[in-house]
Formats: sequence, structure tokens, C-alpha cells
Amino acid sequence: MRELVGRLEALDPDAGAALRVITFFDQLIERRAGLENVVRGAAVLSGHPAVLVDADRGIRIRVMPDGARTELAPSEPRAEWCRLTVDSHITVWLEHPEPPGPVEAMVMERATMSARTILERTRGRARPHPRHDAELVEVLLDAAAPVEDRSHAARLLRLEPSALARVVAEMDGALHVGTTAPEALLAGSRGGVGPAVPLLELPGTVAAARAATRFTADGTPADPGPRIVYAEELGGLILLADAPAGAVPDLAAVERAAATVSWMLPTLDAVASGGSLRTVAASLKVHHSTLQERITHAERLLGWSLRDQTGRVRLTVALMLRRLYRNKAHNS
Repeated sequence: MRELVGRLEALDPDAGAALRVITFFDQLIERRAGLENVVRGAAVLSGHPAVLVDADRGIRIRVMPDGARTELAPSEPRAEWCRLTVDSHITVWLEHPEPPGPVEAMVMERATMSARTILERTRGRARPHPRHDAELVEVLLDAAAPVEDRSHAARLLRLEPSALARVVAEMDGALHVGTTAPEALLAGSRGGVGPAVPLLELPGTVAAARAATRFTADGTPADPGPRIVYAEELGGLILLADAPAGAVPDLAAVERAAATVSWMLPTLDAVASGGSLRTVAASLKVHHSTLQERITHAERLLGWSLRDQTGRVRLTVALMLRRLYRNKAHNS
């Protein structure tokens, strides 16, 4: 299909772009993606902010061309903006003056059709493998969705109404909801886990789950650290998730030290864990005296002591910033 699109674009750019739009939204439906993914696709493909409104269900989603979801003002769209309505209550509009070009028109058509298909699915009865249905999870986690729709989605996901649940976020942005063993929902992937709350309070924990993913690591010697991070275990350190990238002397010191020997990063990560030196030595499978030599070598490279609480806190923060910046670079 990609080869066909490429050939068609060479002959007729508008026709090729239209085929690319059709293929994109067809794949979303096939993968059972959620409404936010539809709006994000419309924004990215058109190059304009895109909005989906379902007047019957109270759904209002706005996504920028860079893929970021933003708040939607309660007012109606400007009269001059491109829009398309189906079934009298589902509207997609692009924040772009009318008339729409060929690409904008195709984007709105396929986006509204995709949204209608997804909404019909989520209002349907049980389907195979409901726990992995991204559409239902999106409804459950949408704070703007009516309570009855969110409760209905929870029932279809077979979540016990009285149980506490957690949001689990993967590195690629995918979200899951579970009441037990959040690790099982990740199936070996890296991810962040939000705090356990009643089902209808889950939307307020999505940001925490996504922030927790930024503190995960591959768990390898080159990137030591936890593959799964619980937001509540971070405490105030979760505020680092929004720290702007910049020159941090301690982080630079860790990077310089890591470049010297292969054992440096695993050793620093183990020391930062806060256990006794004998416990750290056992976890690294080295003799206690060997660990002492490693720490002395690391202290010379870092420029501060690792044998007191203050020094370990500095090291912990530096390692967390390293993971944050690596994960941001990976996701950008």
C-alpha cells in the first residue's frame, strides 16, 4: 500500500494524499483505536487543530497538529471554520477557514466516519477480549464523558464497580486499566502505574501514570533502573517529570563517570537504592572490598561523597534526571 500511495502521489499529489488519509483511518479502526487517536490523526494529517464533539454524549476533544491534546473552549466553533456533522450530533471541525481543500475534506469525512464507528462499538454489548479494548479504556478515562458512559465502559471492561483500579501507561502512550497486578497489563513492557482509586476517579490519575513512565529504564547495564515505576512511590520526586531540559552539573558528572568503565552505571544505580554497602555488594555480585574501591573511584569522578545520605540523594536525583532526559529523547 505504501508503494501504491507513493506512486499515486507522484502522478497526482491530491489523490495520493487522499489515499494516505483513507489508509490511515482504516488502520485506526482495524486496531480498535480510541476517539482521541482519531482526532490526533485529523490534526496531524491536516496540519490544523482538530476537534471532535458528540453533542449527545458530551464528548469534546481538541488536538493540536503536534499531537498534544488541549482544552476546548465551551463556545461553538467559529463560523468560518471547516466542519462536518453526521447523525446530527457528531461533528468534526478543523480550525481552518472554509472552503476545505481536498485533503481537509477527506480528513473530516474519514474522521467523522471513524468516530461514528468507534462510538457505536463502545455503546454495544460485550465483545471478545474487552479488557484490551482501547476505545472503552478511553471512554473510562475521559473526565469529560458522562458518568453513565464511563460506568458502562467499566462494565464492558469487566471491572468490579467497588474495586480500586489503576491506570497503567506504556512508553508509547497506550493506556490500560486494571484492578490487580498492573504489571500483567504491561506484558513485559516498560511503563508507569498510577495510584489506586475508585473507577470514576481514574481520569485524575492518568497524568501521574504517564509521568511515572518517564522514570523507567531498560534495566540493562547501559540503562539500569526499574522497568515499572509506581507514581506514589516517587513522592515529591515526581515533580521532576516536568523539569525543563538544561545543563545540570550533577547529571553531567554522572554521564562523564559512566563513560569511563562498564560497571559504573550499575554500581551507581545500586548505591542509590539506599541499601547497606554489603547489600549493594551482594546485588552486584562483587566482594565488599571491591565495592569500596568502586565507590572511591566513582567519588573522584563525580566530585562528591556517596557514603552519606546527602550524597546518595544527589546521586538519586541525577540518575532520575538521566532517565527523564533519555526517555524524552526517545519519545520525541
